[in-house]
Amino acid sequence: MNDPSRSVKQFFTFIKGGLPAKWFIAVALFLSLLETAASLIVPLFTRNLVDQLSTGELSTGLILFLAGTFVIQTVSSGFSYYLLAYIGEHIVAFIRRQLWEKVLHLPVDYFDEHESGETMSRITQDTNTVKNLITNHLVSFVTGIISIIGAVIILLTIDWRMTLIMLIAVPVAFIVVLPLGRKMYKVSKRMQDEMADFSANLGRVLSEIRLVKSSNAESAENTKGRKGIAQLFSYGLKEAKIQAVISPFMTTIIMVVLVILIGYGGVRVASGALSAGSLVAIIIYMFQIVVPFSQLATFMTAFQKAMGATERIQGMLGRSTETFDQPNAFSRHPLTFHNVSFGYDQEHLILHKLNFSVDPGETVAVVGPSGAGKTTIFALIERFYSPTSGMISVGQQPISSIRLDQWRQSIGYVSQESPILAGSIKDNIGYGVHREIKYSEMEAALKQANAYGFVMELPDRMETAVGERGVKLSGGQRQRIAIARALLRNPDFLLLDEATSNLDSQSEAAVQDALRILMKGRTTFIIAHRLSTVTEADRLIVLERGVITGEGKHKDLYQQNPMYRQLVDQQVLT
Repeated sequence: MNDPSRSVKQFFTFIKGGLPAKWFIAVALFLSLLETAASLIVPLFTRNLVDQLSTGELSTGLILFLAGTFVIQTVSSGFSYYLLAYIGEHIVAFIRRQLWEKVLHLPVDYFDEHESGETMSRITQDTNTVKNLITNHLVSFVTGIISIIGAVIILLTIDWRMTLIMLIAVPVAFIVVLPLGRKMYKVSKRMQDEMADFSANLGRVLSEIRLVKSSNAESAENTKGRKGIAQLFSYGLKEAKIQAVISPFMTTIIMVVLVILIGYGGVRVASGALSAGSLVAIIIYMFQIVVPFSQLATFMTAFQKAMGATERIQGMLGRSTETFDQPNAFSRHPLTFHNVSFGYDQEHLILHKLNFSVDPGETVAVVGPSGAGKTTIFALIERFYSPTSGMISVGQQPISSIRLDQWRQSIGYVSQESPILAGSIKDNIGYGVHREIKYSEMEAALKQANAYGFVMELPDRMETAVGERGVKLSGGQRQRIAIARALLRNPDFLLLDEATSNLDSQSEAAVQDALRILMKGRTTFIIAHRLSTVTEADRLIVLERGVITGEGKHKDLYQQNPMYRQLVDQQVLT
């Protein structure tokens, strides 16, 4: 069970990092104090004004002072509100920057465990909850506290008895509000979880809307979505029930105190113990205490929600990220797997003690049945995961000791579904190339990738928008754009994962020509189900259930390795 005081401390420690300069905060607080001071002076002037009117006298100076106080209160209120809102926005922007940077550097296994919609909910929904607290409620909380303290002090000097009547209502209200606040914290926490799940489901459906439609799955997804909406509706009603108790209760407290004050104050005015002006001032001060106090109840509700959101945000920020150490040079040496084993958990290994080495400029094809672990080898080379045991090295240097961005910059990856981002062809070709690219370089890369012809036929040529995930391009066109991108990166290592498996014969021929150019002088790893595309590789590695069972040339393996021969024969027969 969470300790509330610890949660509060963690919350304020968390938002502290987003505070702007101290002088800025000091100005905002000074203006808030000035506004509150002006609002506290108004009832005193009003008391004198009422007392003067009751005696038939009216001071021009008093009216001017009262008008000047109103002006000071209005101006300082406006500026203080803006400055405090700016502080709130500054804090939220700080949190979002932290989250955005964290998300970009989280390891791939995080995204294996969490749907993208859930992560989006953390960055948008949860930060909005914190923003709502800081920008909409923190202002009234700060000024309300100051107003309550100031009003109580002045009231004690005017009439301590009537002040005591008002203060009795405070603990009564807290007895009801605090337990409800804890209840709101639990409900809002569950609602934020449900919202994250709903956002995750929404992101999944929208990202694969073509699959949904082609599978006639609208009805099933509608049922699943309606269930999520019903859960959100249920938690929304639970929040409303709590608010339905808090709001009327606070209103009743205000009315009861007001009736008592007017009744008791009227008796004291009639007896001459209290002036009519003092009674008016007391009633105004009562509102300056009770109204901010009722706003504090709203603040506590928003605060409980924000603490729940903050816990989730801190949970994400507390996760370990990919590390980027100081850059260190590595030269062209063999890439070697030393007894490498890997599994997503310790009990279920996918790869078992792999040992092989690939020389610079050599082309090696990894073949085997589906599920053998071929793509996992690529993921280990790209350092999406670390080996469970063993080591991968370049020469004598473990790849884990090489700065991560430097290592990945040395790798070019082309898959059967090469990722294309929404944007122009130009944006996609230059994506991830950390230097200024000349137009002539792009043209040369497109020509080498056999893509220049079709790009120049498009309406806006390189500026043509490709649509979400490159939907406006054919499979072969997307592959050739990916190859052009790899050419511009000029990688040392090339990973080709089923790069031509989904293409028609004409597109495959164009892509194969582009790949031959891309592979020249580079250490190349190939995964291919169609073994006819890799028979010319320098070496083939046969992988079965995560174990290397054969290694050598096509001809030798066909004669010596039963699994390889079976794979070849199946494809010849089909």
